[in-house]
Amino acid sequence: MTAFLQALRALLAQLAEHEASEAHWRQLLEAMVGDFPADASTLMVADGEALCPVAMLGLSDEVRGRRFALQEHPRLAAIANHPGVCRFAEHSPLPDPFDGLLDDDLSDVHDCLGVALRDEQRLIGVLTLDALEPGSLDVLDDEQLLSIARLLGTCLRLAERLRATRTRLNEALARPPSAEIDRRWKSAAMQRLAEAIEMVAPTDMSVLLHGETGVGKELVVQGLHRRSRRHEGPLVQVNCATLSEGLIESELFGHRRGAFSGATEHRRGHFVMADGGTLMLDEIGELPLALQPKLLRALQEGDIQPLGAESPRKVDVRVIAVTNRDLAAEVAAGRFRADLYHRLSVFPLRVPPLRERLEDMPLLAGHFLETNRIRLGLGNLRLEDEAQTALLAWHWPGNVRELEHTLARAALRALGEASSGAAGDVRRSTLLISPAHLDLPHRSSSSGASVDEDRPQTTPGEEASMREATAAFQRRLIQQRLAEHEHNWAATARALGMDPGNLHRLAGRLGLKA
Repeated sequence: MTAFLQALRALLAQLAEHEASEAHWRQLLEAMVGDFPADASTLMVADGEALCPVAMLGLSDEVRGRRFALQEHPRLAAIANHPGVCRFAEHSPLPDPFDGLLDDDLSDVHDCLGVALRDEQRLIGVLTLDALEPGSLDVLDDEQLLSIARLLGTCLRLAERLRATRTRLNEALARPPSAEIDRRWKSAAMQRLAEAIEMVAPTDMSVLLHGETGVGKELVVQGLHRRSRRHEGPLVQVNCATLSEGLIESELFGHRRGAFSGATEHRRGHFVMADGGTLMLDEIGELPLALQPKLLRALQEGDIQPLGAESPRKVDVRVIAVTNRDLAAEVAAGRFRADLYHRLSVFPLRVPPLRERLEDMPLLAGHFLETNRIRLGLGNLRLEDEAQTALLAWHWPGNVRELEHTLARAALRALGEASSGAAGDVRRSTLLISPAHLDLPHRSSSSGASVDEDRPQTTPGEEASMREATAAFQRRLIQQRLAEHEHNWAATARALGMDPGNLHRLAGRLGLKA
């Protein structure tokens, strides 16, 4: 009871000021069901027609990144529609969403129950309990489970209402709702970006968004627009690199019929299309020098003059310029106007590359695994431990886009390999992705060194197995992070993007703990 009260007090204190973190919800869930004979449990919140985990026990860390659509998961849909405690028979034909996803165990779940959390008739979340052994959950009392569900539902309702109150207050103060920020990111780099977005989104400042190819700059632009006061207006996206130099002025500012050969009708142009909203100028570094003064005038004066028009017209547009180039270097080289650069970069934002935010790898991987599970019609899709290590070891020059494509190819390879050697339908079981399926080049993420340099020492003529090499890499990485965080296991787990319990178990297997 003491642990529960402490967890509840910490959660309520956090809710009073900010969004509650995964750690707060997890502490509450553990205090309430941690002693139950379950191998895994989740607290999930409703998000439209889907459920998203906010806390979980005993599950692989990448499950955090999954969004469980009710139409894709009939067992969760049954729980959501049940008025009380929904129990499933051992041989229920409904697939369990967590089959093969429990920590250190690829077995299917054989005992499962769930309770819907409601605000009157509205679904706000679910509580699930899973066990590997049939009948494990039979000893649990339905009234106790319903009491726990009511308390968890109250906490979720309180969180939701405090979030709504902050949203209304923030709108009144012309600030974006902090609830819009994705609090699931574990990396400090993404938290800093989220805070910067929260600060600049409601203003009309021009934003210069820069980052490497594949980091997700377009999603950041969409987030900026969605959180701005212009969110009901249009978001118009134009790629400057795809426009021919002869037509780019017409594309941006429009033209009148007869303005030039081939201009057979009026054209509004992207600035007019974005009037009252946001204009995203992608690959702004590709904009020809001759056209840059006209863009500068549009930003400074708020008016444009279509080709062939006798007078300018006013437009109300917020510009977000996007680039993967170093525009300051382009200015120094004379390829970009300094005055336009300073006008665009009133508020610069940098989207960090994936190698700087490896703590977020489980979240991203979980999202892409669930996407491919649905696309391929699989029972479940999971990474082997060695595959997770391989993902963390690669330096991801193509960033999140490269990760997405890597996992898509790996899922297809794993399915093809399993199908060729199986007599039955492998789609109903948990499919495992190995390092071989990932087919990543053999380079380290930080130093650029080859994997051979990190291999365990072997005697002449011997070769270390993949498992031995992976264990050696994991052991060195954990020891390095432990030293960096003064042997604080909780801080080390955060740095590695792992659940603390998972880290302790892995360290035990690697011989780092008694």
